[in-house]
Amino acid sequence: MDDNRKRSIAILGSTGSIGTQALEVIEEHSDKFEVYALTANNNADLLISQARKFNPEFVVIANENKYAQVKEALADLPIKVYAGADALADVVQAEPIDIVLASMVGYAGLRPTMNAIRAGKAIALANKESLVIAGDIVMERARIAGTPIIPVDSEHSAIFQSLQGCQGKNQIKRLILTASGGPFFGKSREELSKVTLSQALKHPNWSMGAKITIDSATMMNKGLELIEAAWLFGMKAADIDILVHRQSIIHSLVEYVDNSVIAQLGVPDMRIPIQYALTYPDRFESPVKQLDLAEAAILTFEKPDYETFTCINLCRRAIEQGGLFPAAVNAANEKANELFREGKIGFLDIPKAVEAAFDCVKAVSDYTLEDVFETDIAVRKATERLFI
Repeated sequence: MDDNRKRSIAILGSTGSIGTQALEVIEEHSDKFEVYALTANNNADLLISQARKFNPEFVVIANENKYAQVKEALADLPIKVYAGADALADVVQAEPIDIVLASMVGYAGLRPTMNAIRAGKAIALANKESLVIAGDIVMERARIAGTPIIPVDSEHSAIFQSLQGCQGKNQIKRLILTASGGPFFGKSREELSKVTLSQALKHPNWSMGAKITIDSATMMNKGLELIEAAWLFGMKAADIDILVHRQSIIHSLVEYVDNSVIAQLGVPDMRIPIQYALTYPDRFESPVKQLDLAEAAILTFEKPDYETFTCINLCRRAIEQGGLFPAAVNAANEKANELFREGKIGFLDIPKAVEAAFDCVKAVSDYTLEDVFETDIAVRKATERLFI
């Protein structure tokens, strides 16, 4: 940070896991940052509480049915309150905003992220789905606009940090994404057929929202991260490996052509990558616990069980085939994940839906954002028909 002016932050998804931790980081460094806009989907109560504490210029609640509640609760403050998807997508373009933290979950994050890029805002990207479903469009628009995209996901932040000083992509042999393995690592498919929602929501290392926690349990999350990494770092899927590291101390690694490997380590706490995305290229002290390797004692590594957790290779297949296939598998997963959380399908129906998504689209060499939107709608409907 080159000047003494506070960086103005807009947080898309401020009531979610990433958003709430980002506000902790901002509060810790209140001399460096100020909150300009907060947005949420449904959690009006928490959004109101956050707004009263951080006094942003704008607040947006995506669920229009909750507009009156938010508006009334903040009536005594000079905060502009809006509602709906259009307002959410528009607020990121406000001139004073320096950084947009895109921490909305799922497909819904694409439109506001694209608007922020168009407006030339730096993007702290926690919404991996934006790159999964339209990676080449997003990255090309960012390149044209000169908009930096700094990853927030712990794995991609680790790679980003491990690439500091790299002189060119020709120096990189491969990227290695680490995975905790989720709550069901080592389980058989028969065992997975019987798991319950409460079991799937018990992640061993990370505290995340319900959708992402289920994605971790199916290991779909790692497949989506593979696609995201391919776009973020301009790598082929064949040059991205996955390694199960149950302790979540090493967050990812980069192997160079001379066979040296550089990794980023730290306790499993999302405030580290969130803070780095907001302060890059600077680093500041953090309230996060210091890593004690002697205390960690043993770090283990294993290959994923691709036959049991089929979502990983389905995502690899999607990015290798390109076009609208990544958008299709993402839409199928989001709908199936939702149906599982509603108790309407079983756990193993999620990878079944993801695989079925390949039959919903045709191979194309070029596509538009409108094609992405249409694919998302069509695949969600097809996924629902598959089970309901």
